[in-house]
Amino acid sequence: EVRLVESGGGSVQPGGSLRLSCEASGFDFSRTWMWWVRQGEGNGMLWISRINHDSSRTEYHNSVRGRFTISRDNAKKMVYLQMNNLKEEDTSVYYCVRGIASGTSYYKDYERCQGTQVTVSS
Repeated sequence: EVRLVESGGGSVQPGGSLRLSCEASGFDFSRTWMWWVRQGEGNGMLWISRINHDSSRTEYHNSVRGRFTISRDNAKKMVYLQMNNLKEEDTSVYYCVRGIASGTSYYKDYERCQGTQVTVSS
């Protein structure tokens, strides 16, 4: 059974930092792209960042590039999101999800995960 458990969220002031963590199990983690996504406007999801199986490729949404850093530890089956210089518009629930095949899309793991709440407010 696929299991993804996010943690590390919290409340910070604008300009602050948080480090999100995701513990994975139940699938071949070391061969899987991993993504961070968050709830967007309405019922949609917004992709934030993704990382390939061996960390040689990372990609970021324009809104977070230069502020967020994704990383992973295959030995620990963990994926991380370092979030710096947080802005109020970063406020959302964040989820880690598995990439599909070559990583151009992702599974809807967020439908059965709790995610972690990030609130940025002064």
